[in-house]
Amino acid sequence: MNSKLIADSCCDMTKTLKKKLGLITIPLRMILGDKEYVDTDDLDVGRFITDMNAYKGKAGSSCPSPADYRDAFLGSGTSFAVTLSQNLSGSYASAMAGKALAEEEGADVHVFDSKSASAGEILVALKIRELIDMGKEKLEIIDRISKFIKEMKTYFVLENVDNLVKNGRMSKIAGHIATIMQIRPLLGSDGDGNIALFSKARGSRQALDKLADTVAESGKNTEGETMVITHCNNPNGAALLKNIIAERYRFAKIHIIPTGGLSSLYANNGGIIMAY
Repeated sequence: MNSKLIADSCCDMTKTLKKKLGLITIPLRMILGDKEYVDTDDLDVGRFITDMNAYKGKAGSSCPSPADYRDAFLGSGTSFAVTLSQNLSGSYASAMAGKALAEEEGADVHVFDSKSASAGEILVALKIRELIDMGKEKLEIIDRISKFIKEMKTYFVLENVDNLVKNGRMSKIAGHIATIMQIRPLLGSDGDGNIALFSKARGSRQALDKLADTVAESGKNTEGETMVITHCNNPNGAALLKNIIAERYRFAKIHIIPTGGLSSLYANNGGIIMAY
């Protein structure tokens, strides 16, 4: 089956992995006041993070247009697309509008809502590519990926709660206390693509241990499976988490990938996201 794999830029990828998957990425945009940043491979993520933390207002984002998606969907073969959760962004709705436009011109398209972001979206893209390479037909891919998304777990831990305070998800007083007490919130997808608070940890090491604990608590069989860990400027923390996971479970592959622009907007400096 001749197929294309497409994702918005919250599907963080190294250039090597993107080439291996044959992934076409549609960029989102991050907005700080009157300044706009396009989330492409050329974005200086470190500079964006610095600018974001210096900015006192609420950071925003904008999703790709339906026309952006339509252009990617056109051509021969089936296009499989994956977006970040529709409860976090308009990217899925835009992709569905682009699908309708492309189908008017004869394209064959299916769009998946990952109900996740960053590491979770990457994991879905990896699974789609695996099934395409196995020669699976469109309907089987749709069925298996839909089930995969339903069973997937995504969690993340924040080193810095400034963005939660700026965006009104945490009060200034609670944010100040969290910083002073070194409290790390453990958050994740509630299964429907919303962000929910699952636990709290005191200090970075306890936070990583609690992330690892979620695997056992999920009851999932890890043997032969893949995990994705993404991090916002925290390679040491990501490597430590990988080691903790590798000692306790039997994942066949654990990918570590730095976050791009949009994911860094959510994770902030030091944040770590994990999906399995």
